Amino acid sequence: MASKDRQIADMLGPTVTALGYELWGVEHLAQGRHSLVRIFIDGPNGITVDDCAAVSRHAGSVLDVEDPIQGEYTLEVSSPGLDRLLFKLAHYPPYVGETVELRLRRAIEGRRRFKGILKGIEGEDVVVQVDDHEFLLPHDAIEKARVQPRV
Repeated sequence: MASKDRQIADMLGPTVTALGYELWGVEHLAQGRHSLVRIFIDGPNGITVDDCAAVSRHAGSVLDVEDPIQGEYTLEVSSPGLDRLLFKLAHYPPYVGETVELRLRRAIEGRRRFKGILKGIEGEDVVVQVDDHEFLLPHDAIEKARVQPRV
């Protein structure tokens, strides 16, 4: 997770938790003078539009007071969805055996993109099988990871 994403997640985590949800992850996408802040929330019974609206109101208030983003921004609140992003190492174990797509910050073995079966976690590494080869990818090298929904 990038430092701005982590800063925003740390700032909003207590608010989201107090509302009864899990802060699944945060994406901050700077686009010139305008930014997009995307917050993913989850709950034991899933997430409704009303849940997103409630979190949006509270998160927007926190962001307005703390002001971590320079310039204008758009705030989006969403469920992680079927093709959920995996932000934390703890997010991976429930998806062992599923197909994942990973994009790395830097190339490992000459490549930055991997699509394969999530085999598990070894220490701080994510194990992905691509064809007949297993790759140990350091979690801190992963820029983005997404579970592929079953068809």
